[in-house]
Amino acid sequence: MIRHCVFLNFKDDVTEGDKQKHYNQFAALKDIIPGQIADHYGPSASPEGMEHGFTDGFIMDFTDAAARDAYLAHPEHQKAGAALVEACKDGVSGILVFDLEIA
Repeated sequence: MIRHCVFLNFKDDVTEGDKQKHYNQFAALKDIIPGQIADHYGPSASPEGMEHGFTDGFIMDFTDAAARDAYLAHPEHQKAGAALVEACKDGVSGILVFDLEIA
């Protein structure tokens, strides 16, 4: 299984409603692209204060690397990703992606 972790540093003018629209757009991909088995979205709940500006994020689980790769290449993911880049501070620099292989 692949756990796809995405951490976000949204622009200051992005509202909670705007954030939810982005999350909903990504969650809808679960019905379009096979292999996504779980997803979770929201603000950081860490008490450590070590987010370094990445205040929100989401995690998606995929059955395997092939499913994750198909998701990344899918045109609907590309569309949702482009909108997310526009909503983050400094574009792509406002997004951190980290994938873990889960045994």
